[in-house]
Amino acid sequence: MEVDIYPLTQVGPILRGRRKKEKVSAPKQRNLNDKNAKRYFIQIVNSNFSAEDLHVTVTYAQVPESIEEAEREAANYIRRLAHRRKREGLPPIKYVLVTESKTKEGKPVRVHHHIIMSGGLDRDTVEDLWRRPRKRGQKQGDRIGYANTDRLKPNEYGLEALARYLSKEPAGKKRWSSSQNLDKPECRTNDSKYTRRQLERIVRDEIDNQAFWDKKYPEWDMTECKPVFNEITGWAVYLKLRRRTQEKGGSGNVRNRKNERRIE
Repeated sequence: MEVDIYPLTQVGPILRGRRKKEKVSAPKQRNLNDKNAKRYFIQIVNSNFSAEDLHVTVTYAQVPESIEEAEREAANYIRRLAHRRKREGLPPIKYVLVTESKTKEGKPVRVHHHIIMSGGLDRDTVEDLWRRPRKRGQKQGDRIGYANTDRLKPNEYGLEALARYLSKEPAGKKRWSSSQNLDKPECRTNDSKYTRRQLERIVRDEIDNQAFWDKKYPEWDMTECKPVFNEITGWAVYLKLRRRTQEKGGSGNVRNRKNERRIE
């Protein structure tokens, strides 16, 4: 769970009259939008995938003529995976697809795809399906390129490290898409949970943070408490928490709940 805490009223002196427009406001807003988009991507990954699922990287022996051609090839691959899952009685595939490429002289180079997807199929099968359709006389279609599959390895932050890596600013370009059956992060708002004084004390670290958050969120362990100043929104505190493991049963597994973001 992530919690955003920020003041709803202005802190400091009230500015009279109309403020002068700043030309720098547009890039600041773009930076904020980009940050929020990456954050949403991380939340999507954490909401839908676990240690039972897979991270697949596929490349091309022969570089596609365009990014659109590469994306069509990736879509066909996902259809083959979905068909195999259906044949083996597995649930419909959930996936997030990230296409990364660089351009040289107007043509794509070093095109590859990262796919975070539902587990269930063995890794050899997942890698072997990265082939083109079988031609007459062939037992198997030609390999498109290299394929590598790994089990996901979440930690106390879930899969944030992988999701952050996949959403980082590249030297070239990245696009991402996903299946329609993903669980969306839930968002709840509470306009009166914290006072302005509490927020100021949290920012100045005058509160015993661990004891304070344990009392506020008794079912959760805090993994991060980060005060941040933003030129658009001012001071805020961002929390990351992980639901405590079940005490009964001794499995040690974290409950499978949707990723949640609270605005308080």
